[in-house]
Amino acid sequence: MTPASVMPVYRYRAFISYSHQDKSWADWLHKVLETYAIPKRLVGQVTAAGVVPARLAPIFRDRDELASATDLGRQVNEALAQSADLIVICSPHSASSPWVNAEVLAFKRLGCSERIFCLIVDGEPNASDLPGREAEECFAPALRFRLDADGQPTTEHTEPIAADARAGKDGKTNAKLKLIAGLLDLGFDALKRRELQRRTRRMAALATLALVVMAVTTALAIAALIARHAAVVSSQAAERRQKQAEDLVGFMLGDLNDKLQQVSRLDIMEAVDNQAMNYFQSLPTNDVTDAALAQRAKALEKIGSVRLDQGELPAAMASFQAASKLAATLAEAAPADTPRQLAYARILAYIGMSQWYQGQLDMAQQSFESAQAVLQRVGPHATKDLSLQFELTTIDNNMGHVLEARGRLDEATIQYGSMLALCRKLVAARPERTEWTVQLGAAHNNLGKMALLHGDLATAVGEYTADDMIESALAERAPRDNSQRESMLTVRAILGRTLALTGDIETGMRDLQQAVDIATQLTRVDPKNTGLQDDLARYAAQLARLKRLHGDLSGAQALIVQSLSLLLGLTRQAPTDTGLRRELAEAQMEQAAQSLAAGKSDAAYAQVQAAVDILGPLQVRQPDDRVTLLAAMGAKLLLANASADRQAAQQLRAEVLKSVQTPKSGRGDTRLLALQVQALLALGRKAEAQPLIQQLWDSGYRDAELLAILHRERIAYPVNTTFQKKLLAANGGTDRKSE
Repeated sequence: MTPASVMPVYRYRAFISYSHQDKSWADWLHKVLETYAIPKRLVGQVTAAGVVPARLAPIFRDRDELASATDLGRQVNEALAQSADLIVICSPHSASSPWVNAEVLAFKRLGCSERIFCLIVDGEPNASDLPGREAEECFAPALRFRLDADGQPTTEHTEPIAADARAGKDGKTNAKLKLIAGLLDLGFDALKRRELQRRTRRMAALATLALVVMAVTTALAIAALIARHAAVVSSQAAERRQKQAEDLVGFMLGDLNDKLQQVSRLDIMEAVDNQAMNYFQSLPTNDVTDAALAQRAKALEKIGSVRLDQGELPAAMASFQAASKLAATLAEAAPADTPRQLAYARILAYIGMSQWYQGQLDMAQQSFESAQAVLQRVGPHATKDLSLQFELTTIDNNMGHVLEARGRLDEATIQYGSMLALCRKLVAARPERTEWTVQLGAAHNNLGKMALLHGDLATAVGEYTADDMIESALAERAPRDNSQRESMLTVRAILGRTLALTGDIETGMRDLQQAVDIATQLTRVDPKNTGLQDDLARYAAQLARLKRLHGDLSGAQALIVQSLSLLLGLTRQAPTDTGLRRELAEAQMEQAAQSLAAGKSDAAYAQVQAAVDILGPLQVRQPDDRVTLLAAMGAKLLLANASADRQAAQQLRAEVLKSVQTPKSGRGDTRLLALQVQALLALGRKAEAQPLIQQLWDSGYRDAELLAILHRERIAYPVNTTFQKKLLAANGGTDRKSE
C-alpha cells in the first residue's frame, strides 16, 4: 500500500545485447522473459523499479549488425534510451564484439550503469587478467571498466552484476530467476520460493485440467457433428443441437477459461480458445447467429488476453481489434443490451492496456475514454447494474494512472474521485465482495497520494485514515493472513508519518510504533522474509526521527542502530536494490542528525557524506522519483549543517534551491516547500522565505524540524486553528489522539 514512486515511463522493460553467434541464447532469453508470468502474490508490490507488473514485456532485441562499432543507428539508440534495463549475454563472442561494447557504452552514458545485468553463457569472467587465458574473457571491455565524467572508459575496474547460466553454476532456471529479480528489484529468494509454490500447484492441477479439456473438446466435436447431421433430418433439431454446442463453447470460454487462468495454464487456455475458433470457422455462413457472433468475439478476446499475458503485444492487439469489430456491431444493434455494451467496453479497455504496455499513452487514454463512453451510454438503461459500475471504477483507475504518468495530476485526481464515488456505492450494496472493498481502498490510496503531492494535508490524512480503516477491517476478517497484516502496518506507518507533518507527533509516533511492533512479530514468524525485515528497518528509522525531534535521543539511537544493522545486511544480500540503498542512506542521515544533536559534528559529517554518496547516483538514475529527490535535498542540507567549510555549505544550500525546480508537477508538496524554507533561512534570505512560510502555515504543516528552525530564527508560527478544524472534519470528527 506504499504509494508508488513517480517512475520514468519506458517503452521497453529491457534491451538484450548479444553477439549474433549467441543467437540461440538470445532467442531463449527473449522468449522466457516475455512469457514469464510474475507470481500473483508479488504483482502490485512497489519496489525501486516501480510497481511489479504481471508481465515483463516488451523486451527489445535487435537483429541487425552495424556498419561500424561507433554507429549504433537511430533505432538502436532510441531503443536503448527507452529501455529500463540492459541485459548483456556474455561469452567470448560478445566480449570481442564491437557491437555489444558500443551498446554497453551507450547505455552507461545515459547514466544507467546500475541497471546493466549480465547473463554468462560461456567463457570466464575477467579472464583477460589471467595470463594465457585472454581468449576466454566473456565480459566486453565496457562492462569491466568505469566511465569518467566525459563518458570515456577508464582503467578502474568494476564488477558487473551477473547471473551464470553455465552448467555447474546457477544453471538456466536460476539464472533466469536472478535476472528477473534484478529487473524488478525483488529478492531472488522470495521470487524462487513463489516460483516453486506455483510449479507445485501447476503439477497438481495438470492431470485434472487435461482430462477436463479433453472431455470438453470431444463433446464439442460430437455436438458439431450431431448438429450438422440433424440439419439434414430436421431443421428444428439442428437448431436445438447447435444451441447445445454454443452452450458448450460458452462454458469453454467462460468457467473453464477462468479455472485455467487461476492456475496459470496459459498453454491449455490457448488450446481451448483455438478449438473454439475452429468450431466457429467450421460453421456455414448462414449459421452465424448473434449468439455465435458474440461467442466468436469472446473467443478472440480470450485469445488476446492469453497473448497479452504471454507478452506477445502485437498478436494480442490484433485479436482485440478483431474482437472489437464484432462486439461493436452487436453493441450498435442493441444499445439497451447491457451485457453487449459491457463486452464491447471491456475489449476497448484491453486495447487501451495493450497500448499502455507499449508506452503509447495518448492512444491508451483514447481507448479508455472510448470504453468509458460506451459504459456511460448504457448507464441510463442499467442504473442498478453493479457489474457495469465496477467496470467504470476500473476504467477510472486506468485513466487516472495514465494521466498521472503524464504529469496531469489535476485530471488524474478527478478520475480517482469518480472511482471513489462508485466504489462507495458498490461496497454499500455488496459489502461481502472483497474485490470491491479492495478497489475502494485503492481509490482512497490514490487520492491520498494526490493530496500529499498538492500540499493538501487535511485531505491526505483523511484519505489515508479511510484506507487504514479498510486494511484494518480486512486484517481482522482474516487474522491469519500475514500478508494482509503487512499491508495494514504499511498503511498505519504512512498515516503516522502524515499526521506528524500536521504537528501531531505523538499520534504519529504511536502509529509508527504499532507498525514496528507488527513488523517485529511477523519477522519472528518468518525470519527469512527480507520484505518484512525491510519494513522493520524502514519504519524503525522513521520512528527514530520522530523520537529525536520529540526529545527522546536515547530511544532514537537504539532504533537507528537496529535499522542500520538490518539495512546493511539487506543491501549486502541485494546490492542492486535501489530502494534498499535509498533507505540505507535515509537511515545514515538520521544517524548523522542524532550525532549533530549530541554535538559530534565530525561523525555527523562522515555519516551524512556516506548518504550523499549513495543518493547522488540514485538521483541521476531516477530524476523524477519524489522520495529520492526529498532524501537527496535533505542530505545536502544536513551535510551543510555538519560542514566546517562555510563556502561549501552555502553551495550545498544553493544546490537544494535549484533542485526545487526539478519536479514537473506537485510543487505545492509541503515537504518540498519546507526544505526550500530551510535552505533560504540558512542562506540569510529571510524575505524570500516568508511567502513560503505563509504557504506552509496555510496548509497546516507543522513538522517538528521546521518548528525548531523557525523558533531558532524567531519567526512566529502559531497553531492554525482553522486547519485543525479542517483536519478534524476530514477525519469525520474523530480525534485519533484519544483512540
